[in-house]
Amino acid sequence: MTGDTQADPNGVPQPAAREDNRRRRKPAILEIDGRRLKPATLMMGHGYDPALSEGSLKPPIFLTSTFAFESAAAGKRHFEGITGIRPGGSDGLVYSRFNGPNQEIAESRLALWDEAEAALIFSSGMSAIATTLLALVQPGDVIVHSAPLYAATEALIGRILGKFGVQWLDFPAGASEAEIGAVIERAKTLGRVALIFLESPANPTNVLVDVDAVVARRDFVFAGEDHVPPIAIDNTFLGPLWHRPIAHGADLVIYSLTKYAGGHSDLVAGGVLGRQQLITTIRMMRNTIGTILDPHSAWMLLRSLETLELRMSRAGENAARICAWLRDQPQVERIVYLGFPADDRQRDIYERHCTGAGSTFSLYLKGGEAESFAFLDALKIAKLAVSLGGTETLASHPAAMTHLSVPVERRKALGIDDNMVRISIGCEDADDLIADFAQALRAIGCAAA
Repeated sequence: MTGDTQADPNGVPQPAAREDNRRRRKPAILEIDGRRLKPATLMMGHGYDPALSEGSLKPPIFLTSTFAFESAAAGKRHFEGITGIRPGGSDGLVYSRFNGPNQEIAESRLALWDEAEAALIFSSGMSAIATTLLALVQPGDVIVHSAPLYAATEALIGRILGKFGVQWLDFPAGASEAEIGAVIERAKTLGRVALIFLESPANPTNVLVDVDAVVARRDFVFAGEDHVPPIAIDNTFLGPLWHRPIAHGADLVIYSLTKYAGGHSDLVAGGVLGRQQLITTIRMMRNTIGTILDPHSAWMLLRSLETLELRMSRAGENAARICAWLRDQPQVERIVYLGFPADDRQRDIYERHCTGAGSTFSLYLKGGEAESFAFLDALKIAKLAVSLGGTETLASHPAAMTHLSVPVERRKALGIDDNMVRISIGCEDADDLIADFAQALRAIGCAAA
């Protein structure tokens, strides 16, 4: 990276004066002739000035553990922001556990998709969730959440935070506004409701949560009170292209950036976006426990954000064709795909909240574990692997894999049955994928025979 220079009276170049050691950027161009630029356009250069890095079109990877200060006074000023003595965070680069150029550019671009005030990136989706919970929840608090959640999230809330006296209550993902309100009101009698945590659509049942209803009931129950619990939502399955929870009143949006944002199954990362005040609190916790994403992975994430809209659009189009074919196959009991709402309630939520049905869905086969395993083992193009949102199609068995740690009774109550297969459609040719699923479905009959 090179900085601006100016000549002294003898013509010798000298470093230009600057307020801090952050990579100075040109004013962000967010609109042209009154036209607001779309995130897909801004992903190509927002937050980065090639002139400060030898003209490099793409940001270099800043593999450094620490950053030099211009002066002792500047170092003090930066640490005042890092430690929270002065609000607003550091106005300069300090140490790679706190911030770095690659991370800051990725955060500024990520915030654009959801029109969030600020964003943070983390070493994984679970580190994003864990850091958020540690920052906002105190011993003895109550968490209200939708169900089901990703198994590790449920374990973190129930098993880990439970050791510190944190209680939780949940409501089904598709619950009505009255049902949601009843759970929030009951939680309020148990202690301070620290947070309302949602996951929509739910993993792996693909059932949508009515964010509008959650916001309405939260605001009603806590009207006029000093503490109003923030609403955080895991938007990994649909975001940021097909669902914008902040526009519906959510305070924080959480992502496993490993999935659609990363999109190539070659990095692990997480993100939290939302109101500046909450992000500042979460940033302080991240600074303390060191859950920031590393520079190289942040650089890879920047690469992926450039094609996010293209990849998600192609995968979504593929999923629509494939699900329309799958639901007519005799081996299929049912499909839980947002494009085929299961009832009027889900249709209403989908039409109010979503701009697309996504590319991840739950497939219920006729039979049980044996039939599901036969189908999965027969796949030739689709890969048998957990995760989702990559360029390749993935298929897995939640009851035996991602949600194996969930007690059997709870799995059954949540609809995570032995005949469920979770599929994430990628960017391959749709007809080729249909051919692959067709031969894998035939393998079910062979296994049964």
